[in-house]
Order: sequence, then C-alpha cells, then structure tokens
Amino acid sequence: MLVSETVELLAPRPDGLYVDCTVGLGGHTAALLDAGAGRVIGVDRDPTALESTRARLASAGDRLALVHADYRDLPRVLTDRAVSAVDGALADLGVSSMQLDDAERGFSFRHDGPLDMRMDPSSGATLAERLVDVDEATLADVIARFGEERHARRVARAIVRARDERPLTRTGELASVVRRAAGGRGWQRLDPATRTFQALRIWVNRELEGLDTFIEAAVAALAVGGRLAVIAFHSLEDRVVKHTMRQLGHMKTVTVLTKKPIWPSEDEARRNPRARSARLRAVERLA
Repeated sequence: MLVSETVELLAPRPDGLYVDCTVGLGGHTAALLDAGAGRVIGVDRDPTALESTRARLASAGDRLALVHADYRDLPRVLTDRAVSAVDGALADLGVSSMQLDDAERGFSFRHDGPLDMRMDPSSGATLAERLVDVDEATLADVIARFGEERHARRVARAIVRARDERPLTRTGELASVVRRAAGGRGWQRLDPATRTFQALRIWVNRELEGLDTFIEAAVAALAVGGRLAVIAFHSLEDRVVKHTMRQLGHMKTVTVLTKKPIWPSEDEARRNPRARSARLRAVERLA
C-alpha cells in the first residue's frame, strides 16, 4: 500500500542501504530494489512472511538480507550487522492481508479459526490464552482504548461471562459474543465485532507499545539526509507517529516532509479497499 509514494519519498540510490522494518510479503522491499536501492535489510516478526519473501525475492541475492525480529529491535538488528547508519527506513504498521486472510492465524472474524492473533506465532501467548484469566475491568479498558468501542464495558462483560461458562478458542465464537453485546439493529457499515477484534489484536501484539521509541531509534539510525517513512492504518497509530515526528522536528533532529499525511489514490483505494485507511508520513534526518 502506498508503495510508489513511499519509494518516491525514500528516493533510493545504488550506493544506499535501506531497511524495511516490516517487510511482510516484500512489496515495498521489491519496489525499493527495482528503483535502484543498493541493499535492503528486511525485518519482520512473522516467520511465514519472511519465508514467502525469501522465495519471492531470491533473485536479489546479496542485495537483500532478511531478519526475523520485531521492528522495535531495529537498533540490535543494525548493531549485529555492524551497520552504523542507513540511508532510509520504512515501517508499514498493522496487520497484513496475508495474516487477515489466513483463518489459522485467527486475526479475522470473517473466517472461523483458532483465537491466536500473534504476528509472531513463535512468541508470546495467544489471544485464547490471554482471555483465560483477564479481568473484566482490564478487558474493558483494552477494548475502549485500542478499539474505541463505545460499548466496551458491555462487550467485556459478555466476553468474561462466556469465558467463565467455557473457554473461548475460536474466532467465530468470540465474534458471536461480541456482536450480541455491541451490535445494534438493522444494517451497519462496520461489523459490530470490528472494533473489538482490532483492540484485541493490538493488545496481543503490543502494537502501540514502544512505537514512539521505535521512530526515535529509526531516526537516530539514519545518515544525514536519510529518510524515514511510516504507514499507519488507524488513528491511534497515526497519532503516535504524527506526535513523535513533530517532536523530533521541533528538536531540529528532522525535517517533517509530510505536513499532512499522504493517503492512497482513488485508484488504489478502489483496487484494494483495505488501503483506504492507510496514511503515510515521512521525515528527513538533519545534521
């Protein structure tokens, strides 16, 4: 999403080193390489995505290095490779289409599957495991903060009540509970389970935790004139990205290149409805 706009902002050079902090299926990385980037380090916490990208971009050879790590581990990733500075970095936040479309990953209520939701299936507790003993107040706070669900207390109460009767282990079960608690009558633009599923996914993967620190670290890793581009998909992420970039701008660490976020073109939004909420912001490192 926003691939051409991101590449244009990063302006890759044949002698440059770039890091894609959320490589996913490699769309942005492939575009950087095609646009002439000398080398790219691709980082992702999803090993399945890395395997797919490794196969897809095998022809890149030693121009591409793929690393299994959380984007917030960027300083360690670069230190382990003796990299002192990069010429550009990008992060495409949130869940990928591949993850949403795979029922076994448990991200979507549109396909029944196990309640997992981990972006890195090799690490941490699944959503089903987290729901076993979470208290109602904590759950309501998660749903209200990360999902901006106005019926958060009612939804949390319903989830805890259902969990106490029998363990919740499937996305279909959870979606039914949430819909009954949050749903209104008649047609609705959003499925009543949407906000709660978003909140629980953010909670499981700690998506907002350390996002500001990541942006600061990514900027610190840039060479003078290097650029960082970040794509956010909901207002909670974008708020952190905008605020952190502005703070760095006030400190004269960066120049903010996007006074307002860049949105997908009408054509891209039409071709890919999931791109509609994407927004791109970028900064350039000052001396």
